[in-house]
Amino acid sequence: MTATAALPFLTSSHLHCGGELKLRTADFQVEEVPAYLPCGEGEHLFLWIEKENVSAEQLTQHLARSLRVSRQDIGVAGLKDRVAVTRQWVSVPGSAKDRVEEASTASVRILKQQWHRNKLKTGHLKGNRFTIVLRNVHPEAADVLPQLLREIDRSGVPNYFGDQRFGKEGETLDLGMRLLRGAATPQEIPFARRKFLLRLALSAVQSMLFNEVLAERLRDGSLNTVRLGDVMEVSASGGVFLVDDPLADQARLETGEILPTGPLFGPKMKAPTGRTSELEQHVLASHDLTMEHFRKFAKLTSGTRRSLLLRSVDLQGEVDPAERSATLQFTLPAGAYATVLLREIMKQNQIGDATESTSED
Repeated sequence: MTATAALPFLTSSHLHCGGELKLRTADFQVEEVPAYLPCGEGEHLFLWIEKENVSAEQLTQHLARSLRVSRQDIGVAGLKDRVAVTRQWVSVPGSAKDRVEEASTASVRILKQQWHRNKLKTGHLKGNRFTIVLRNVHPEAADVLPQLLREIDRSGVPNYFGDQRFGKEGETLDLGMRLLRGAATPQEIPFARRKFLLRLALSAVQSMLFNEVLAERLRDGSLNTVRLGDVMEVSASGGVFLVDDPLADQARLETGEILPTGPLFGPKMKAPTGRTSELEQHVLASHDLTMEHFRKFAKLTSGTRRSLLLRSVDLQGEVDPAERSATLQFTLPAGAYATVLLREIMKQNQIGDATESTSED
């Protein structure tokens, strides 16, 4: 059973398309939506790359070897799926310009290049645009999919963290829980990867707790309701504020101007009040945790808020009854998980090896 298997759906449970994901590599396509475009001058060369069946690690190794540059000098905004066709910007030192053609292969294609002033860094993207084909969908999918699209357009998608956040068989989550409870110490982790693995493990715990808070708000029907004491996010800026006028803010929620948030626990997280605070503290206590556990790791995980809902994902879809396939297109912000949206469409928890494109970690 996966970490997300028991989480409730937001869309109607009787509406499901079924299907299988990634039966063919080209069935899963991801195109990065950059935060900015290269300006045309500078010391860094930005390469627009299409890769197929190549992992992020393999891409970096290939470019370092072909261009004869250090892996540390290669910049990417986010990691992309291996079993997929993906397109993204990658920055390399300008000194590699004369060797760019050598790096283009059948599985790594350099489509264009442009100069820019700075190296591309993790998080320098708005999100990702997905084109996904589901195969062997249910016979009734042609009738069901339009209904699901309307529900998602009206209510959004729950912004759960996907299963891969928690590691193989939950190993990363287990390490994080043991660290917080004092059953494991940072010194047990090899020094070379200590900081990275500590962040990853603690983040897995934050993600699990966030998912549980989100699930409870979905179950009690308050996910699309503004409550006194909620912490809301302004969609345009990402800023957060404490609700003191639920009626006025409900109208803003319904237009998508603001979104409800959930906790990524840590000492600097903006805390809600009232019923929302009670819920979040209840979830924390159900795992024998308090905020004091997170304060011990304040330098690694300071805490923040994350939107509970994904809205305006520009979801489109159509079914080919003859092929028993469904083609979906949608755009997700950095850090959101494609399989979480697909889960609402397919109503299946085991939906294949889909390591989503994300700017996190």
